[in-house]
Amino acid sequence: MGSTMTNHSGSNFYSDLPPLPEYQTSLLPSLIPGIPDKLLTVIAPIAAYWALSMLFHWIDTRDYFPQYRLHTPAEVSSRNKVSRWEVVRDVVIQQVIQTAVGWGIGMTEPDDLTGQEEYDVAVWARRIRIAQRAVPGLLALAGIDVAGLAKNLNPSHPVLAGVVLGGQYSDLQTTSAGYGHVSSTPGFTVWEKTLASALYWYLVPAVQYGIAIIVVDTWQYFLHRAMHMNKWMYTTIHSRHHRLYIPYAYGALYNHPVEGFLLDTLGASIAYKLAGMNTRQGMWFFTASTFKTVDDHCGYALPWDPLQRLTSNNAGYHDVHHQSWGIKTNFSQPFFTFWDRLLGTVWTGGDVSARYEKARLAAQKKAGQSNEKITITHSDAADSATQDPRPYQDDKKNATDLSLIPLKDQQPLPPKGKAVLQAAGSRQQILDDKKDGGPQVLVQEAAEEKEARSLLRREGRRRTASSLSHTDSLKGLKDRVTGSMLGRAGVLIDMESNR
Repeated sequence: MGSTMTNHSGSNFYSDLPPLPEYQTSLLPSLIPGIPDKLLTVIAPIAAYWALSMLFHWIDTRDYFPQYRLHTPAEVSSRNKVSRWEVVRDVVIQQVIQTAVGWGIGMTEPDDLTGQEEYDVAVWARRIRIAQRAVPGLLALAGIDVAGLAKNLNPSHPVLAGVVLGGQYSDLQTTSAGYGHVSSTPGFTVWEKTLASALYWYLVPAVQYGIAIIVVDTWQYFLHRAMHMNKWMYTTIHSRHHRLYIPYAYGALYNHPVEGFLLDTLGASIAYKLAGMNTRQGMWFFTASTFKTVDDHCGYALPWDPLQRLTSNNAGYHDVHHQSWGIKTNFSQPFFTFWDRLLGTVWTGGDVSARYEKARLAAQKKAGQSNEKITITHSDAADSATQDPRPYQDDKKNATDLSLIPLKDQQPLPPKGKAVLQAAGSRQQILDDKKDGGPQVLVQEAAEEKEARSLLRREGRRRTASSLSHTDSLKGLKDRVTGSMLGRAGVLIDMESNR
């Protein structure tokens, strides 16, 4: 079923503007034949979730990129407080809720139509023409003779002369005669139509996606932060997600069902509505958000992963948030980190854990950069001493239970300054969680940290020994070559003497 629209405008404001074209609309064909776009909108994010998760799981089980792992397989097994089966079960529950909500929203949305695109581009072209009406006044304010400038430009640059005159393009008038009188109809210039098409097809959708990203990042940051700052919300709801002290890809949506609905499903739905997206735009937005969330929990600092290169909010950044010393930092998700940086909740202790060193060295080797240019956590330890301690200024004082924990069980040790306060507040939160946290979490993490540092020292000694051996070999080769050359020179000298 289609509809036909004709533009009728008799107002003086629009009388000198090019007319808008007629159009006829029809239903937009499905992206995948046989699957309505509204159904695909709820299917695609789930399919993306499990496809990317299983890719990372396959990499895990095959041990393809051990040099980029943030944690060892042994840590995944020993430190996490939930079985993989429980993770899958709770993720599926959240996705059932997500599907029901998504389907309900889809049913309230109008069907996407096609056929109106040329009309909409013409509307933007009209807006461009209207905006040009301000040009003569602005030039006059600057003391420029508008008429004289247009007259000089017209022979060589008639279009530019038309812009100077406020969108008056005399050569674009179409003259028609009828019923005893002659009328002229203005038309659009090529540049107006090109710019209008770019605005309609590219800039407006980009702005919509930008709005949606800002909204979902804002929603998730403040709700996520609240779940950590409020002891009841953390221990009752959000602590379930932090049973995964070592995140992995398909645990990205392992949450309490209430959190899953409020943080992910509702947040993305509000972003979609406020951005004014259509069904197909929503499908791409929800799917991209899902990809990003899974990638942030993958457990690998992959230097060639585009999702980890686009923003600093990636697997390394989010891994800090899952550690006992950083759990009250790095709240931003899933796209950018601007709220953490604006409000002072970004981790300031640098790559404090020895676990990150292997991945950092591998990334450094891959990029061919010096140590200072590569970080896994996107944090500089030097910032700890210089940054404003807020909002953590009271965290060390309030960490009353942490004072009972020996220093050897509070590893790794953060650099002096703000990072000390952040680590104290984070470790106190672990101690507050009697069910899935407690002192044993700190003891276990400290033991793993000790083992990681020991492994690094052993690998460092092997690298040093290998380097020295390589240097000695080169020196020996050099000595042999030099000796050989000297020997040959002596022979040549003797031969010359005998002559």
